[in-house]
Amino acid sequence: MKYLFLFVSFLSTVSAFAQTSTDEAAVRTTIKMMFDGMRKGDSTQIKNTFMPGASLQTIAKNKEGDVSVRTDDIGKFASSVVKYPAFTLDERLSGMEIKIDAELATAWTPYVFYLKDQKSHCGVNAFTLVKVSGNWKIQGIIDTRRKDNCPDLPKP
Repeated sequence: MKYLFLFVSFLSTVSAFAQTSTDEAAVRTTIKMMFDGMRKGDSTQIKNTFMPGASLQTIAKNKEGDVSVRTDDIGKFASSVVKYPAFTLDERLSGMEIKIDAELATAWTPYVFYLKDQKSHCGVNAFTLVKVSGNWKIQGIIDTRRKDNCPDLPKP
């Protein structure tokens, strides 16, 4: 009986790990699709990765060092990328740490943003994603931005 309990516990752990791995890959894919859409100037691809009512926020500091949070409209962001030739906007990630619980995922992604192959700024994105109808969608992004100590990252 003790061995049966251990075996059942092992199987449920393996099953949960397999599901987490599948979900982790799907979260990565959603985030990659959003950035690929930005690189290509494809506003539809960008919009398809977001939940309705999603938020896009940036933590900003003024010259005096006061911190504020600026909120941008997802639709305006998605529409703005079409103004640039493809591959003008290039946000390169140096990593991605994902945490998942049921239908909630977070992803921490350090990045360097390039404009026309020139380093513009860097920071970290914090994504919140929700699994709806079997698909991971971005509910919100908040990021930091700075101009100093930005590493060089290769093209994806």
